[in-house]
Amino acid sequence: MTNNFLSTPTRSQKPRDYGITSLIDNGVPIKYFIDVIESDAHLIDIVKFGWCTALVTNDLEKKIECLIKHKVEYYFGGTLFEKALSQNKLDGFYKFLKQHNCKIMEVSDGTLTISSQDKAKHITDFAKEFYVLSEVGKKDINEADNMPISRWIDEIHNDLAAGAKKVILESRESGKSGICDAHGNLRPDLVSSITKSRFRASDAIWEAPNKMLQTSLISSIGPNVNLANIAFGDVVGLETLRLGIRSDTFHLFNDTGSDYAVPQANRASFDHPDRRGASGLISDRVKDRRK
Repeated sequence: MTNNFLSTPTRSQKPRDYGITSLIDNGVPIKYFIDVIESDAHLIDIVKFGWCTALVTNDLEKKIECLIKHKVEYYFGGTLFEKALSQNKLDGFYKFLKQHNCKIMEVSDGTLTISSQDKAKHITDFAKEFYVLSEVGKKDINEADNMPISRWIDEIHNDLAAGAKKVILESRESGKSGICDAHGNLRPDLVSSITKSRFRASDAIWEAPNKMLQTSLISSIGPNVNLANIAFGDVVGLETLRLGIRSDTFHLFNDTGSDYAVPQANRASFDHPDRRGASGLISDRVKDRRK
C-alpha cells in the first residue's frame, strides 16, 4: 500500500495467519495464471487447484513453479481426496501429493459420505506429513439445508482436534450451498453460531466466491477474515473491499480506518485462544517441512 494516503484498516501482512486470500484455479490459462500471480502475489496467500482439475491440466508443473517462485502456497481441492478415497486409491493420491511437492492437503466430505471417525482418522494420518485443511459443509443444497447447526459446530471442533490446522467452510464455487442458501445469501443464524463457537477466528476459512459474500463476511467478521474460492480476476477488488475503499464497504469503517462502524457488541469475535500450541501460520508450518 505504498500509494495509500487514506486512513484504512490495518491489513495483516504476508506471511500471515489471519486475513488470508485463497484463490481457486478452475483451469485458467497458463499465461493468465502467471500474469495474476506475478502482479498480485503480495495479496495472495494460497491457490487451490479446484476439485480434480490438476489431473487434466497440462501446465500444472509450470503453475506450481510460478507459485513457488512468488511464495504463494498451493494445494489440490478436497474432491480429489474424496474421489481417491472412494476408489481405494489413497496410496496413489499420497504419491501424487509428494510428486508435486505439496505441503498442504485438504480432507473433505462435501460429496462423499464419510463418518466423523473416519474423517478424523484421515486428518490425523495426513497431519503427520502435511498441513491439513479440513472442509465442513455439503455441496448438495438439500443436504446442506438439512445439516443442523450443531453438526457444523461439532465437525469444526472434531476436525481441529484431529489435527486440521484450519477449517474451510463450504459454499462451493457457485456460492449457493453450505454457509449460503440457494439464492447465494449467507445463512445468518449459521454464521453467527459458528463465530460464537470456541476456536480461533484465524482457524476458519470462509468460501466467498463473489462480491456479495465477500462483502457480507467482511462486514460481519472484519477486514482480516480468511476468504477462499476467490476468482483470479477478483484479487485486487477483494483487497479494496477489505480496506473500505469500494462502495460496498465504504461506510463500514470510521474516519481513521482503525475500527468498524458496526458496534463491538454486534461484531463476531470468536477470538478465543488456541490451546494447541502452534503458531497457526501456514508459512511457518510449510517452511518447517521444507527444511
